[in-house]
Amino acid sequence: METVIEIRDLKKNFGDNHVLNGFNLVLHKGENLVVMGKSGSGKSVMIKCLVGLIHPDSGYISVLGKEINLLDQEDLDDLRVDIGFLFQGSALYDSMTVRENLEFPLRRHKKRLGVVKDTTPLIVEALENVDLADAIDLMPEELSGGMKRRVALARTLILRPKIILYDEPTSGLDPITSKGIIELMRSIQKKYGTSSLIITHDVDCARVISERMILLVDGINYAQGSYEELNRNEDPKVQAFFKK
Repeated sequence: METVIEIRDLKKNFGDNHVLNGFNLVLHKGENLVVMGKSGSGKSVMIKCLVGLIHPDSGYISVLGKEINLLDQEDLDDLRVDIGFLFQGSALYDSMTVRENLEFPLRRHKKRLGVVKDTTPLIVEALENVDLADAIDLMPEELSGGMKRRVALARTLILRPKIILYDEPTSGLDPITSKGIIELMRSIQKKYGTSSLIITHDVDCARVISERMILLVDGINYAQGSYEELNRNEDPKVQAFFKK
């Protein structure tokens, strides 16, 4: 099975706060892998190390066969085109319409993608993938929380990434909207064959979306397996994730 992300013995401290203490992870091509951890457990730090936004104190990170710590800024920027990132707060540009938000990555990466004279077909296709084609000329302030998350996902998809990193994709959403986002994530993975790394503390999201799970506890991958395997695990630290 082809590996698209590999993390070995990742460590990161912030002063006396030991956030990651030797974390390990492997993501296979086409897989939905969930990393669960409580707030402050190091999930976001790990994902920022993964894309080169934070430098770890030590450890090995490889993405699509390239070791992150060995890349210069230009090569790192090129690699990031293959990595879609759905931010927790959607991170839309408030002063831009939906259309302009989706045009932004196309313009930013026009050197690699080539000149696209008419971006509208690409934008419409991306919005159709998230059932929001009618919102193309709306401003972010006119969108609900769930719609913003869908537009952000469309913006991620427009560059056809090989890997999508989801940072708390259902955070702040009501149960019905969360269910819709989860179903959309599954649909996209099936349609495009993307490899997905989902960072969450939402047990229901993990149950539906994950093919495999890693529990991040005390800065390490404390336990891993399918949702069913971990739910049956009698270790108190594991069961703390599943008890409601």
